[in-house]
Amino acid sequence: MTTALTAANAPQIRAFFDPATFTVSYLVSDPATRRGAVIDPVLDYDPGSGEVDIRSVSAILDAAAAEGIAIDWALETHAHADHLSGAPYIKAKTGAKIGIGEHIKDVQKIFRPVFDARDLHTDGRDFDHLFKDGEVFSIGTLQAEVIYTPGHTPADVSYRIGDAVFVGDTLFMPDYGTARADFPGGDAHRLYGSIQRLLALPAETRLFMCHDYKAPGRDDYAWETTVAAQRAGNVHVHEGVGEAAFVAMREAGDATLDAPRLLLPSIQVNIRAGRFPAAEDNGVHYLKIPVKPKSETAASALGAAAR
Repeated sequence: MTTALTAANAPQIRAFFDPATFTVSYLVSDPATRRGAVIDPVLDYDPGSGEVDIRSVSAILDAAAAEGIAIDWALETHAHADHLSGAPYIKAKTGAKIGIGEHIKDVQKIFRPVFDARDLHTDGRDFDHLFKDGEVFSIGTLQAEVIYTPGHTPADVSYRIGDAVFVGDTLFMPDYGTARADFPGGDAHRLYGSIQRLLALPAETRLFMCHDYKAPGRDDYAWETTVAAQRAGNVHVHEGVGEAAFVAMREAGDATLDAPRLLLPSIQVNIRAGRFPAAEDNGVHYLKIPVKPKSETAASALGAAAR
């Protein structure tokens, strides 16, 4: 997409940072029409108590109302493994459509047997729209383009809106590097290719991260950078780093990482477009925790405990 930028068609962007999950959500709007989209909204969830709250997503809706922005889209860059999606609440309050990349179907097929989710369809129908690579859609008078950027998961997409690209978990700030690629269906080779695709955009293109973990030596959280800054200074993929070196680094680093704290609840909910599994007869929604033995000894103990 090569739309010329002017003050009239540049997006207005407001970021909302959730310190509990280190997630950045965005309210993106067209100044000319006051139509907007929310990207990667967070539903607050306490895994200790099972309680959910809407404070994070409500802050976005309150800001949109205060600025007179009508929300047409709730956009997901991928099925997140570190927070639950607030997209259904946005849809309920605004009528917005929930959109995600079409390869969410691959993720659903991977995780349906993991959770024995017999109610889960694997054709993406839980979402209102499945975006194809290169698809263009409108936010008011703004044009948005979908860029398929797999690697972190098989389904990641980035959204290019004017001079801004919302990259999901593909890239982090230059001093922090890149996203992990060890989730089921993830692939460091594909991640490298996706990153190169983003770095081929014009140098002045603004890039907006989905997370920030405050790299060592940095005092403040940050989530906006540029293609030029990433090319020059990303600690994982700066100029001169080839695919083989990147993949070796990424795979070695991923082997040391723990599973995200909200992995199991997040995946179950997010592959359903942010919805919880249907309530049981008592009116309560339940999430599943697959129990896996870590060793043969643990397997014996698990079997004994199950008898």
